[in-house]
Amino acid sequence: MVILRHQQHFLLLKRIKPPYVGSYLPVGGKLEPFEDPRTAAIRELKEETGLEITALKYGGSLMESSPIDYNWQCNIYIADIDFIVPPPCPEGDLEWIAFADVPNVPTPPTDFTVYQYLMEEKPFAFNAVYDAEMNLVFMDEELTGIRILG
Repeated sequence: MVILRHQQHFLLLKRIKPPYVGSYLPVGGKLEPFEDPRTAAIRELKEETGLEITALKYGGSLMESSPIDYNWQCNIYIADIDFIVPPPCPEGDLEWIAFADVPNVPTPPTDFTVYQYLMEEKPFAFNAVYDAEMNLVFMDEELTGIRILG
């Protein structure tokens, strides 16, 4: 997962495919066989935006688990970029969203906390647990042992 930032704005994807149809998320995707997370992030960034950015900074990790088929391990990178006109994307529409406006647009329940930590340049290892209806039960920050949500 790559969060593209220009000053106080994030270039986010309004998804047209499950999960989270209609929600705003960073670009990203799954690892290919024998692919490391950074290489996957660079590849997914190119596939979804056309951008060739290799200067990614590792932000942290997000583990999401549930009793249904929704279990993800996300390695989250951030890239500071110049302002660009959002390119076309096969996964949905890319839009610049101000950090202050993120709480006002639909996002997964974990994401605003991720953006906060990135803006504060705080490392993180989040563990998020959902119920069978995909409601967030809790989210802990594993480096500090603090319950963040729930």
